Formats: sequence, structure tokens, C-alpha cells
Amino acid sequence: MQNKTVRDYIRTIPDFPHEGILFRDVTTLFADARGMRLCVDQLVAPFTGEKIDVVAGLEARGFILGGAVAHQLGSGFVPIRKKGKLPAATHEQEYALEYGTATVEVHRDALQPGARVLMVDDLLATGGTAKAGIALLERLGAEIIGCAFVVDLPDLGGRAVLEDMGMPIHTLCDFDGK
Repeated sequence: MQNKTVRDYIRTIPDFPHEGILFRDVTTLFADARGMRLCVDQLVAPFTGEKIDVVAGLEARGFILGGAVAHQLGSGFVPIRKKGKLPAATHEQEYALEYGTATVEVHRDALQPGARVLMVDDLLATGGTAKAGIALLERLGAEIIGCAFVVDLPDLGGRAVLEDMGMPIHTLCDFDGK
């Protein structure tokens, strides 16, 4: 039996959430013990031995990955959540969606200025959510050492958006299309 890659564990669901979209579903990756271990190990690998104070996870699948990555690195974890989900004082950042806008937040006391942060999420598409997360972390004085994603959708241009901001990007696989 040939060794499976992270990409092999991800299923594609056509026409979700809208017609013409090929949804890359990582829940099948998370549900498989070998797949999840492979994924976390590969997300962590480029940062092993690097001083990382905090892993920041973008809502919602970034929480699953970010917690596991933080555990492996011996780092803290900070959630970047949708507006209205955090109980204490927050900073917020609006970003564009296909139709309209959304807002993410982070607690104002989530990390110390100068903290070295790795941002994690499941998928890099247009880069809007990640860009908003970076803005929040930088507002807190973080030094962002990298952004790690399971899936890159290169046709949507998110990597270029983040690289134009000077962000090092690490992805495990990519898929063509939307």
C-alpha cells in the first residue's frame, strides 16, 4: 500500500456552499488518526526549533489545528474569532467577503508585545481572513514568524496577498479551482 499524503485525506464536495464551488473538506482529514497526525507533524516541521510563543488559530478549523500545533511546539494558543464570540475587551478587524464583509476579533490582552506568533488555518483562499488576523496580531505588537495552512487554493491569490505583506507561507497541498 502506497503512503497517503495529506491531500489524499481531503474530500471534495461539488457545489457547496454555492453552485460551481468545489469545497475542500478537511473534516475527513481530521477524522482519521493517521491523517491528523501527518497533518500536524507537517505543519509543525518547518518551525521545530524556532522560538514560538503563541500559535494563533483562525475560526473555526484553525482552532482544531492551532491547538494541536501549539501543543507540539510547546507554545500558547490564541483564538481569532468571529465578532461577538470573545467575552473580554477586543480589537476587531473587518475584511471583505464575496458578498459583503465580516469581522474577526482577538482579546486585547491575548499576547505580550514582541511575542513570536505562528498563525494557522485550514485553507488559504483569497487571503482576506488571514490578512485580517495578521492585522489584529500586529496591532497587539506580535512578531509574526509565519502562516501555516493545510490547503492553498492558488487560483484565488491568497498566497500572493500574504507574501506582498512580507509573510512567510507554509502550505501542505494545493488544489486548482475555487
